[in-house]
Amino acid sequence: QLACPLDLGCHSVMSGYMMSKKTMEINPRHSIVSELRRKSDADRADKTVKDLVYLLFDTALLTSGFSLEDPTIYASRIFRMIKLGLSIDEEPEAASASEDVPPLEADTAAGTSGAQSSMEDVD
Repeated sequence: QLACPLDLGCHSVMSGYMMSKKTMEINPRHSIVSELRRKSDADRADKTVKDLVYLLFDTALLTSGFSLEDPTIYASRIFRMIKLGLSIDEEPEAASASEDVPPLEADTAAGTSGAQSSMEDVD
């Protein structure tokens, strides 16, 4: 009869393994890694290379079952890479945000005496 690992006292060994320091192994001969290294050596301030390195690391975390501290940063990097791949120029966010938001309607309740708002019409 097989015993459960918890019955064997392996629980502390398993939890110790799960809590141990994690190591990410990088293959320096992989085409992605070697190209990132070449581009990084050419220009250390290249934001695209930094984004790609962080995307590589964050993707390794996700595929290993870990959670990201801030998924919105990961998503914004993904969006920047998609824009880059589609040759879309970066637009100022303020200009695009103002185009997406419809103008506010004027407060009609003050201008019309006793008129009901559209919410009151529903009742």
